[in-house]
Amino acid sequence: MATTPITELTDRAREVFRMVVDGYLKNGAPVGSRTISKLPGMNLSPASIRNVMQDLEELGLLSHPHTSAGRIPTESGLRLFVDGMMQAAEPSAEERAAIEGRMTRAAGPIEEALAAATSALSGLSACAGIVLVPKREPVLKQFGFVPLSPGQALAVLVGSDGSVENRVVDLPPGVGPSALTEVGNYVSARLSGLTLSEAQARLSGEIKDGRAALDAVSQQLIARGLAVWSEDGDSRPVLIVRGQANLIDGHAAEDLERVRQLLDELETKQEIARLLDRARAGQGMKIFIGSENKLFALSGSSVIAAPYRGGDGKVVGVVGVIGPTRLNYARVVPMVDFTAKALSRLLA
Repeated sequence: MATTPITELTDRAREVFRMVVDGYLKNGAPVGSRTISKLPGMNLSPASIRNVMQDLEELGLLSHPHTSAGRIPTESGLRLFVDGMMQAAEPSAEERAAIEGRMTRAAGPIEEALAAATSALSGLSACAGIVLVPKREPVLKQFGFVPLSPGQALAVLVGSDGSVENRVVDLPPGVGPSALTEVGNYVSARLSGLTLSEAQARLSGEIKDGRAALDAVSQQLIARGLAVWSEDGDSRPVLIVRGQANLIDGHAAEDLERVRQLLDELETKQEIARLLDRARAGQGMKIFIGSENKLFALSGSSVIAAPYRGGDGKVVGVVGVIGPTRLNYARVVPMVDFTAKALSRLLA
């Protein structure tokens, strides 16, 4: 169902709708007409409020849980509220200091600062914090093969940052231990200090110009090993998730299946990374509410994400939160935006 434009609602309907949404986001429970009638500035009787609620329900903006006399906003209603009615509350000085302080205290690789920012955002928002890390090609320090069987070997890549990763590769026919040693010596001497793409380009150039002191089998082996690493890095998202425990709050007992489903979804990092890529491609804040994205259709969760930029001003990653659809959008949206800008300043 298409969301009703806010301009098509009467002043009375907008006010009742806003109070229902505010009450639901604050308490996570259906809001009844009697509760609204007692709020300051509301001069309508419970019966009149019920009539307005019924109209809003027919428009698809509210729903009526069978176990309660109150109403809750639908996903369409939340989208209308976020896009047309929400009054954002900027992060406090304490919140800004907490986010920036965690980032600047992190030592070591940039991933530690990103993880620290995600943890701070998770704690302040009471959601799970997520950050999509910029993809960085490892710089080769050593690259060799350890024979496993006549037809397979373990490709071992040591990065300049000390990282070590292994992959099993199939060997071309006729490759023996001496050829594996020759390949390792060649890489250490000729390709060390290069990224994977740079190493592939240099190898191709030396083979083309006849400068590669390798036979055809060894050339094929190096090319195959580098290709495995390159393809693996392109398909593997680097996603940091912090604060999953925040999702198990006081309302979790009422809907354990939803929480279990969301925690399962958080384990599917590759799918979440693809979702966040939409925020990176869009160059701005993205808010996904419930089934608007099929990944969270079962758990009924919301994602708020904003891109952050590197020193050249280009978008390099995305930071955000995942939580229930009833999260405090007015508070969390500006908080995510501030974190993205703080990361951009850190990387500048």
